[in-house]
Amino acid sequence: MRRISASAAAIRRSFLVMAMMVLAAPAFGQQGAAPTEAPAAPVVAPTPSADAPVPSLLEDPAATISHLLAAPERTADLPHDLSPWGMFLAADWVVKAVMIGLVLGSLAVWTVWLAKSIEIACARTRAKRAVAAIAGAACLSDADARLAGRGGPAAFMVRSAADEMRRSAMALDHAGGDGVKERVGARLARIEAQAGRRLARGTGLLATIGSTAPFVGLFGTVWGIMNAFIGISEAHTTNLAVVAPGIAEALLATAIGLVAAIPAVIVYNVFARAVAGYAQLLADAASGVEQLVSLDIDLRRVPADDRSASTLAAAE
Repeated sequence: MRRISASAAAIRRSFLVMAMMVLAAPAFGQQGAAPTEAPAAPVVAPTPSADAPVPSLLEDPAATISHLLAAPERTADLPHDLSPWGMFLAADWVVKAVMIGLVLGSLAVWTVWLAKSIEIACARTRAKRAVAAIAGAACLSDADARLAGRGGPAAFMVRSAADEMRRSAMALDHAGGDGVKERVGARLARIEAQAGRRLARGTGLLATIGSTAPFVGLFGTVWGIMNAFIGISEAHTTNLAVVAPGIAEALLATAIGLVAAIPAVIVYNVFARAVAGYAQLLADAASGVEQLVSLDIDLRRVPADDRSASTLAAAE
């Protein structure tokens, strides 16, 4: 071990001495030259290329030092702009098409988010006001008068139930109120289902983008990496400076796919909960309308004198 360490120390000392001699040689040459003699032109060593073999340290130390200190020559066909826009412009046409499609999908996600947020907020406000009006009404005609001129599914439920009561007025005294309740319940169920479908319209696009955008971006990445390896085989080099731009362009497609997919999944989940809450409000409105219909049917069986007396007592 001592012999090996001594040999290594000797090699390091000889390497340092040779390096100092090579660096000091021009200075010694200028001191020994005649003053009338013109100075020699500096010799510029050629810049080693990235694929040039490294000279042996023992055979030519000066060439080894020059190779290590010199910067590799930049290849003319390498892209100088590795920003996202520069990588998009330098990408293959298939990768470009994938990126454009993902960007359009991301724009669609944010457009649906803005439009549906406004729509859901307005619909919830109308439904809450209608539920409050139905809960405070004394009868179906009172609820109809309170919601006159208002829009929304809850107000339409009240008007639809009042219309069914007027249409079935002749049969109430003879056939009873079971058929009227069934017809009113069917109308309210249809209105509730249509309102839920209308409010959920557009959320399917969010689910589609959220589930497919990562795989579309992965397709662009696989295609770009395949082209990068084809370029490696054609250039007959494994230099990282040649491979890296193509791989970076391919990975940009996956990044854009994730940018489009992650907000789509989050917004879809938020809208799913909002639509479920809105459906609950409509269910409360339908339940209130059915209670008013049942009350009106029962009040028809009460004699007129008792009905007027109860009305006066309620008013007092």
